[in-house]
Amino acid sequence: MSGTALPIIEGQYFRDLMDQPAALDATLGALRLADRWKNVHRLVQSRRWARVVLTGMGSSFHTLLPLYWSLIAGGFHPVLIETSELIHYGMALCDEEALIVLVSQSGASAETVRFLELQRRSPVLGVTNTANSPLARRADLVILVHAGTEFSVSCKTYVGGMLCLQWLAAIFADAPEARTLQRLEPAAELARQYLQDWRPHVDALAGPLRGIRHLFLSGRGDSLAAVATGALIIKESAHFHAEGMSSAALRHGPLEMLQADMLTVVFNGDERTRPLNQQLAAELVAKGRRCLEIGSQSAFRALRLPECDPELRPIVEILPVQMMSLVLASLSGREAGRFEHTSKITDTE
Repeated sequence: MSGTALPIIEGQYFRDLMDQPAALDATLGALRLADRWKNVHRLVQSRRWARVVLTGMGSSFHTLLPLYWSLIAGGFHPVLIETSELIHYGMALCDEEALIVLVSQSGASAETVRFLELQRRSPVLGVTNTANSPLARRADLVILVHAGTEFSVSCKTYVGGMLCLQWLAAIFADAPEARTLQRLEPAAELARQYLQDWRPHVDALAGPLRGIRHLFLSGRGDSLAAVATGALIIKESAHFHAEGMSSAALRHGPLEMLQADMLTVVFNGDERTRPLNQQLAAELVAKGRRCLEIGSQSAFRALRLPECDPELRPIVEILPVQMMSLVLASLSGREAGRFEHTSKITDTE
């Protein structure tokens, strides 16, 4: 390590970050097994659902955003709602004409268990990393993420779950199985290529992150999954204030509070709204505000994403934010990802 290298505690969360390529490989391997596609396809295409209810909590909820947009584009009628609100205010959505897609990494969070107790009419398609969980046992059909044991902050389970949901989106679209698996196959290698340079990434990010007190993440479309999850994991792993919102929402008021000790990170994202995101970033820089961009064209190498299929972008977009979590924790003298006030599984509503 050079004298200028940022000191990073390579604890269990760090090791989980580095294990993400293996988790993606294992998850895709499981999705390739005989009858996996056929069984899910049979349920999804068994009727024309009046609605598809997408639900989860935390990063599990945020992973559903790309599927949500995909379902809208495919002519479905998705409803995206946190499980905490669904169980108290939205159970009328869950009738015989609805398919529920419930995502929970543990499969045992308080809201997940409560929903499984309440629902009686809708078939449930579960997505979880835990084979013996209440969700895995009680769902009508389950898609297992094969991320392995995870210490604290969602990372392996996030990228593995996102891979499963992109696979599920292809089933809803009635895409060919072989073509879908081929398109998803590069995910692990893309993550591996980025993470192998973790040391220069964190050292490069130390400069722009040093001295800031607040972090805004913004983007549009599929990138909102990384925007929302990124803000969450920064809070969890580094105990640092971060807020995620759409680039459009940032213009509707919050721009007024941007100050010298704030950094805005803009996800360039999908080509349809990329010019709008880049315009926002350019305006912030022109006003003298701190701003960085995450995308394949980013001038900042640590935030530059590899060119990839649009279906894989939601997976790789979270990786630079994970590097930020290591930096921010180090700058405050912490081990990233070590919980002090919560636990891995939220067992209280």
